[in-house]
Amino acid sequence: MKKHRYLKRINAVHASLGIDRKYGQIHSIPVHMEAKKLVSIGPDIFQREQFLAPPAARAWHAMKERASSDEVILQLVSAFRSVHYQEELIRRKLEKGQPVADILKVSAAPGYSEHHTGRALDLTTPGTAVLEEEFEESDAFKWLTAHAGEFGFRMSFPRGNRHGLAYEPWHWAWRA
Repeated sequence: MKKHRYLKRINAVHASLGIDRKYGQIHSIPVHMEAKKLVSIGPDIFQREQFLAPPAARAWHAMKERASSDEVILQLVSAFRSVHYQEELIRRKLEKGQPVADILKVSAAPGYSEHHTGRALDLTTPGTAVLEEEFEESDAFKWLTAHAGEFGFRMSFPRGNRHGLAYEPWHWAWRA
């Protein structure tokens, strides 16, 4: 019953934003339920407190500590996002005149973002533009590629991903 209500809510949000009802099917992306239990993982680079599901939070802290011991700095850009927050991100882009099809190449539709699960992180490192492909040239990205799997994290949207979404070397989700 809860999932039914959630899907009804997602469909209403999509209708208000002009998103195709078949978004999930088109991109082979499952609906992601919002996490219910979250814990603080501290502030992001903008000094906003961020949250993850408890097991993902433990894995994040362990991964960040290990990277630091390897002289790699991982900085948090964002973590948990509610459906409402994702909706507002898209709404602001629409208000700036961006077509919904272009927006959905770089931002998941509300209800389909891994950030809703409390298990996804967007990361950066000093000297790298935030949420830009240049992150792949950083020592932090090289470290993540070699070690993130040890902590249960993987990059969700590599180049040419099956979802047809933009390459995001900064977006890592906990799957363990």
